[in-house]
Amino acid sequence: MIFDTAPAFRDALPNGGVLIGLDVGSKTVGTAFCDARWSFASPAELINRSKFSKDKARLTEIIASRDTKGIVVGFPLNMDGSGSPRSQSSKDFARNIIDMGLPILLW
Repeated sequence: MIFDTAPAFRDALPNGGVLIGLDVGSKTVGTAFCDARWSFASPAELINRSKFSKDKARLTEIIASRDTKGIVVGFPLNMDGSGSPRSQSSKDFARNIIDMGLPILLW
């Protein structure tokens, strides 16, 4: 399920757990892991974008390397709060990984 509010996402994870953050770009996907108590995040692997199936396979491997409970996808907005082509791209990416079975927050 894709959430657009932090409280709803938090309610989907009542026991907390490790989160992976994704910074989805046109050439790379940056990853970072947040600890199970959601106190701090540390950078992880940078995925060089190629075919989506390869990107998703690598992302699956990275997620499996930790006991990951949720995904946070960076959702860039314009200064006035409106969407942009970049935010649409992030939303599309989130929709394409929804079958990974983890809750996703657009943030």
